[in-house]
Amino acid sequence: MTRGQTSANTPGKSRFDDIYNEPDPRAYFRRLAPLEYEIPHQAQDVFRRTRADRTAARRDTEGPVTVLDLCCSYGINAALLNHDLTLAELYAHYTSPETQALTTDELVAVDKEFYASRRRADATPVIGLDSADRAVSYALAVGLLDDAYAENLEAHSPGPQLRRAVAGAGLITVTGGIGYITQRTFEALVECARVPVWVCAFVLRTVPYQPVITSLDHYGLVTRTDPSRTYPQRLFTGPAEQRSAIEQILRAGYDPTGLEADGRYYTQLYQSRPA
Repeated sequence: MTRGQTSANTPGKSRFDDIYNEPDPRAYFRRLAPLEYEIPHQAQDVFRRTRADRTAARRDTEGPVTVLDLCCSYGINAALLNHDLTLAELYAHYTSPETQALTTDELVAVDKEFYASRRRADATPVIGLDSADRAVSYALAVGLLDDAYAENLEAHSPGPQLRRAVAGAGLITVTGGIGYITQRTFEALVECARVPVWVCAFVLRTVPYQPVITSLDHYGLVTRTDPSRTYPQRLFTGPAEQRSAIEQILRAGYDPTGLEADGRYYTQLYQSRPA
């Protein structure tokens, strides 16, 4: 799909598939900047706090907490989790005239140094999973991901290497994928886990999350959310997308006043942990 098309799982929502699997993230940031796409920024502190909580809860034999980021794209969540960076700085970096003049190979070399110089002392391993093979290859090449897999678990079972990698993951994160991935992906991953796994998911209010909650409950994970707390995702691409979103919000029993009615998508945070 290309921009302007929609998915059956997220009716009415614009798709940007033409920027999700480029050799590097420059087109991604250029396209999303005018829409003020900000959910990775909203998730940054939440993911850091959740990782700290998961670290405090681990058994001594488990070692460092490994994070599995779903729909990881170019490794943006990993960049914000493990580096002294803001999303605004990433927008500035990837849309600057200096960066635009580079080849992809030159950008990879620059980004290796860029991220290495900002690596936090509390950085932990991150596994990336996304069907966009070139995006995850970039994130792996510049050091944002410790392991990366371009697999679609909605269509296929995880491969043996992914199974081994996921076995040690203690925290699953996702900011932009719910609606394009379903409970099938979560079930496939949780079945691979060999240590207690937590899930931290930001979900658009237009997308039903109950099927995932029900599946995680079968694996002993209890999901909690605060419906009064919302997090902005991005501006709507236009009136049609906004109308569709508001229709879905009303059908779900939510009130769009002051939120979607004002021109943005909003998400809720769902935290799933062992009972």
